[in-house]
Amino acid sequence: MVAADTNVVVRLLTADDPDQTRRAAALFAGESVFLAKSVLLETEWVLRHCYGLERTAVLRALTLLPGLPGVTVEAASDVAAALAAFGRGLDFADALHLAASRPAGRFATFDEKLVRRAPEAMPGMVVAGL
Repeated sequence: MVAADTNVVVRLLTADDPDQTRRAAALFAGESVFLAKSVLLETEWVLRHCYGLERTAVLRALTLLPGLPGVTVEAASDVAAALAAFGRGLDFADALHLAASRPAGRFATFDEKLVRRAPEAMPGMVVAGL
């Protein structure tokens, strides 16, 4: 198994550099690939902020990656919950933090927007403002 860096994932998804895209595709086709949740977090940021992709396109790309043959995602259930919350409008970083924090039961933040949006985006997780 080989872990892929964000730049490899971005090349695979954007196909903006023919040589690197070919090599990224060959890696995913020929190896078992591990995707760390931090790589997915950074990929979301790069796709939105550097490539200007809309949330729906980013969500589609990040949802397809874990389903590729031979791909293993770190904390797959947390990533799936975060992607679902992202699809319901929560920031992906916030969603991933909340999903990973589910064992704690409560999440403390100064982010009032997160406090308001979290109950609908990630039911069952208590988000409390400080």
